Amino acid sequence: MRRVEAASLDSIAEYRMVDAPLPALEPGTVLLRVAACGVGYVDSLVSLGRYQVKPPLPHVPGKEVGAWVDAVGEGVEGLSVGDRVVAQVDGGFAEFAIASGAAVTKIPDRLGFAQATGLRTNYITALHGLRDRARLLPGETLLVTGAAGGVGSAAVQVGKRLGARVIAAASTPAKRDFAQRAGADLGIDSAVEGFRERIRELCGGKGPDVVFDPVCGPLFEPAFRSLTWRGRHLVVGFAGGPIPALRANLPLLKGAALVGVDVRQFLLFEAEAGAAHLAELLDWMADGSIEPPLGREFAFGEFAAALEFALSGQGLGKTILRVAAE
Repeated sequence: MRRVEAASLDSIAEYRMVDAPLPALEPGTVLLRVAACGVGYVDSLVSLGRYQVKPPLPHVPGKEVGAWVDAVGEGVEGLSVGDRVVAQVDGGFAEFAIASGAAVTKIPDRLGFAQATGLRTNYITALHGLRDRARLLPGETLLVTGAAGGVGSAAVQVGKRLGARVIAAASTPAKRDFAQRAGADLGIDSAVEGFRERIRELCGGKGPDVVFDPVCGPLFEPAFRSLTWRGRHLVVGFAGGPIPALRANLPLLKGAALVGVDVRQFLLFEAEAGAAHLAELLDWMADGSIEPPLGREFAFGEFAAALEFALSGQGLGKTILRVAAE
């Protein structure tokens, strides 16, 4: 089989397409024939050794795939050869990958592989953050920063499904239009100057109840300051670059909370809850309640361009590496 790997994390230029043996099927695992692999900002950071957890070498990028089941290991139940699935893997930039049986979930026929690749990361992050951490209520106002990105657009859709009024913050008219097509009620320019006045006007003179923030860039403090009484600001990621700081008096003065959302540890420490979230999301997708928007797709041989693009912040929705035709 073919896969993409690098012996060092110095640059994306280190990654090469190589021939490799099929991964070994062991008890409790599933061999997958990969159709598509999601490529997010974190995937690019990991590939460059810039994430909080560094991968072992050689590194094969990609964590979330849409795939067909090719073989089922001893002890795995509920899966058969040929099933269409979404799975969490180590090394999705490959024609075949191994996953734990517990990390493989069948997907409905109406859901394409490319759409499925954001489920376990982006959509579980959104649902865990908004419902478990922020306790978002129907009728509340949700502000999503980076709303045109993979996890941002997921938060827009999940927020709407939970009954919130959603305001999408993004840097360009095209990104705001994309977020509104994904379901946001309103769009707002993410420029810092005048932001608090603009958001207050959109919120009827108050502010948002919840901020979902995967960017934590220059808008971080103005967004927190814009919160209404008992507001909740979710720290989801740092796509904006340097990690910002917040003075401790601000949560006190607003009666507000700064709340962390870490889907990796949520799925590690609360696996049963994570599985329930995924099942619920699949139900919503099966009945059309939410529809993952498709981002830019790259051919398998364009793996380096896909990693660079995901790192650039220019993408709309989830970036996809197409490994095999559906």
